[in-house]
Amino acid sequence: MLNRLVVALAGAVSGAVGLASVALAEAPRVAVDVAPVQSLVARVMQGVGTPTLIVRPGASPHGYAMRPSEAAALEEADLVIWVGEALTPWLEGGIETLASRARVVELLGAEETRVLDLREGVVFGAAQDGETPAAHDHDHDHHDHEGFDPHAWLDPENARRWLGLFADELAALDPEHAAQYAENAATAQAELDALMGAIKAELAPIKDARFLVYHDAYQYFEAWSGLHASGAIALGDAANPGPARVAALRDMARAQDIACVFSEPQFDPKLVTRVFGDVAGHGVLDPMASDHAPGPTLYPDLMRAMARALATCLGSQR
Repeated sequence: MLNRLVVALAGAVSGAVGLASVALAEAPRVAVDVAPVQSLVARVMQGVGTPTLIVRPGASPHGYAMRPSEAAALEEADLVIWVGEALTPWLEGGIETLASRARVVELLGAEETRVLDLREGVVFGAAQDGETPAAHDHDHDHHDHEGFDPHAWLDPENARRWLGLFADELAALDPEHAAQYAENAATAQAELDALMGAIKAELAPIKDARFLVYHDAYQYFEAWSGLHASGAIALGDAANPGPARVAALRDMARAQDIACVFSEPQFDPKLVTRVFGDVAGHGVLDPMASDHAPGPTLYPDLMRAMARALATCLGSQR
């Protein structure tokens, strides 16, 4: 009887230790705003856990109504990673009310992030004179980002630095898996370095080509790659262009020998074909990778798809 009791107690203790080990091994609960950033976090967490995506693929990040499951993910999160108020202004209130106990990383306010000013006007100055867009340091708080371009994930150098940032943030919450996060980040950085080299080689023949984009989401990619869009059809992600802007862009396309005009999956391509049909070639760019399944491969797939679309359309017009 005594022996059976000792065995039972030993089993109970062993089970308790096992349960404690499982609890210690659980990954942090992480919520991320948009798919390209979620992809980078997922790559760092690979083999440990999966971050939750807040803005579902194909939806506009600028105006979005969270579903109950997405609100619950914020409420349960240990770590929230978001680009910032300039991209998802509606999310700030949700973070403050639902994720008040979570650690929050705003990428536009991180010292690792190169931040660029929004461009203004029908014609972009950088396309005219080759100047490098103005980048900013981070001697400001996260409420001071009005006038900044929020599409910072389209600079692969930002993405490369964020991988290390995510590994550090996750390790602080989950020291048990710190080595795994660091290894994943280092491997992903090496993969990204190779991809960046291949993309630059692919784009080198079209560096001087002139093109228009649907809305001004691509200057981070342009600044990194050496390409320069000449202008944007729409003033913003959710704004339709007025007749005067369309007329000015059409005149510019003729005068400057624009090779290609790019639409986006989220917008009606008929405007591009109707206005620029006899002036330039047509292509499609998708800064959100809305046609790709969320996960660790989405970000490199996004970069490849963007380079391929640019090279195909601009190269065919040379």
